[in-house]
Amino acid sequence: MVKNEQDTVSFQNLTENGMTFEHVFERISMFMKAEPSGNFRLMVGTDSQVHKTKTVFITGIVIQNEGKGVWACIRKITLPRKMTQLHERISLELSLTEEIVSLFDSSRKEKLINIVLPHVYNGATFIMEGHIDIGAGNRNKTSAFVKEMVTRIESMGVEPKIKPDAFVASSYANRYTR
Repeated sequence: MVKNEQDTVSFQNLTENGMTFEHVFERISMFMKAEPSGNFRLMVGTDSQVHKTKTVFITGIVIQNEGKGVWACIRKITLPRKMTQLHERISLELSLTEEIVSLFDSSRKEKLINIVLPHVYNGATFIMEGHIDIGAGNRNKTSAFVKEMVTRIESMGVEPKIKPDAFVASSYANRYTR
């Protein structure tokens, strides 16, 4: 039997460990169904931290009902080497984000959209964002990579967010990389 990629990906949060992507998707659906007339943002982003002998990557998935709460989880990957090249690390962060975004295939996106669809005329919304841990400012070492990384996430049909708006990567995921 061939395993699906989504079956080998494991997620966790403060209350649950070892969640499959299917489990995560079910949690997101349940969160949205609890208040289907909400304003939902599904955000995915990755951050990394270089340690002495390894590099830790954390990908966060956050579903937010604006002003009404969130449900979130992370995926942790550790590479057994120090990744000192900034472009390589940023590119891998985005690849890990793209991997998770790709699990939200058209069928799954349609299921989430269908939760809010009956409530659109009452103001319900759903958007999916890819949070990239880079900034465009002149002092930011990652500014040279903004166009490349934004184009990559846009090509997946996801709205790109960079610092300071990329809080899933720069804040939520970041706290778990230590």
